[in-house]
Amino acid sequence: MTYILAIDQGTTSSRAILFDANMQITAVAQEEFTQHFPQSGWVEHEVSDLWASTASTCRGAIEKAGITAHEIAAIGITNQRETTIVWDKDTGQAIHKAIIWQDRRTSDMCKMLKADGFEAEITARTGLLLDPYFSGTKLKWLLDNVDGAREKAKAGKLLFGTVDSYLIWKLTGGKSHVTDATNAARTMLYDIRKGRWSQTICDRFDIPMAMLPEVRDCASDFGMTRADLFGAELPILGVAGDQQAATIGQACFAPGMMKSTYGTGCFALLNTGDTCVQSQNRLLGTIAYQFDGKPTYALEGSIFIAGAVVQWLRDGLQIIRHAKDTQALAETADPTQELYLIPAFTGLGAPYWDAEARGAIYGLTRNSGPAEFARAALESVGFQTKDLLEAMKSDWQASETDGVLRVDGGMSASDWSMQFLSDILGAPVDRPQVLETTALGAAWLAGMRAGIYPDQDGFAKNWSLDQQFSPVMDDATRNRRYAGWKDAIARTLVQS
Repeated sequence: MTYILAIDQGTTSSRAILFDANMQITAVAQEEFTQHFPQSGWVEHEVSDLWASTASTCRGAIEKAGITAHEIAAIGITNQRETTIVWDKDTGQAIHKAIIWQDRRTSDMCKMLKADGFEAEITARTGLLLDPYFSGTKLKWLLDNVDGAREKAKAGKLLFGTVDSYLIWKLTGGKSHVTDATNAARTMLYDIRKGRWSQTICDRFDIPMAMLPEVRDCASDFGMTRADLFGAELPILGVAGDQQAATIGQACFAPGMMKSTYGTGCFALLNTGDTCVQSQNRLLGTIAYQFDGKPTYALEGSIFIAGAVVQWLRDGLQIIRHAKDTQALAETADPTQELYLIPAFTGLGAPYWDAEARGAIYGLTRNSGPAEFARAALESVGFQTKDLLEAMKSDWQASETDGVLRVDGGMSASDWSMQFLSDILGAPVDRPQVLETTALGAAWLAGMRAGIYPDQDGFAKNWSLDQQFSPVMDDATRNRRYAGWKDAIARTLVQS
């Protein structure tokens, strides 16, 4: 039993990755699925697509590796966070499509709760802000808007879960209704200081607490899979939300260490140890990971649009055919033009949290074309990351931080983007040899729990650098470019 199966259930695809006893990738299977946009600002998935793609990619990875399930020691799960699913306890049928983390349908609900002064209560207990991003108001919306849902919930007939909970429930044949502390921390229903669901918040949202899953450590016993799924019963021993799994996979175990993941969105986490920092800059306090019942906290900044801006260039503007074409196009841009693209397609995340802001581009001239748009799109990710890190530095002034940013995710493979990131931050950017840090984090949790992977210290020593990007931009240029970005942001916020 020398393999670990990592399930990485994301926003646009599901993947299964088999890691061997040395934490090296043996096989990968991936399937994309459809996003549904029933109204402006609404984003949904068919719940059946999440499950079917997860099950088939697991089988696909096992088949590609040429092994049997009996050679797999454990399963680790990482998932898109905040996405909300409610299903029937008896039939397993979802009562509605999954409402995705990007969905903004509860904006008015959040405004009303803020007007009532409830945001301070939310932040004090959960570390989060009152925003449609999180699961709590999504769950309330489902109970309010699906016929008979609240009555069935109060009768104990409905279950709520983030994607990890639903997958575990399906994998175990309905025997386990559980989650881990990192996913619970993103629901806006979990008291991250007391380590329990908040009765106060659930009462305010009229959410029956019997719907909620049991919360466990990231490395724990989450149940056994049905034998008929993969050919043997397999223990699920590790779970973490995708950004926390990436933090673990980047071995950011010391206070002051930072990582930033560039996927559909961008998410930067700063380890703050046993201190749950109350941000003064509208960043989020959250749980980075939890072992032996003891949480390690983090400051998190969330950017809604990172890699998705490249998808927009491809699918919306149709100025590129493949995502990888963006860098080559950007390199041909006129250096005298300084365009600023604000990719607020679904609002602005940290540190602005403006759900009503929409995308804009500034600095256009008659000579602006595809190359300038491509460069502005890539630069927008660097500028947004700088926004986050400036806010983190203000909130967390501990001496331990070394200023180095560890990066991962699809966009981190772009040398051009990472060099610009280092330039605009004025700090080193470290890219690891293993870019699949999210899946690696989930695999390590399960493998460590199973006793075949090293402990934290041993895992941290295994982290290896692929390339360090160092800033070459002069201070005057950096300051001018960032001032231009801040001006563009201010104009966008005013317009919203």
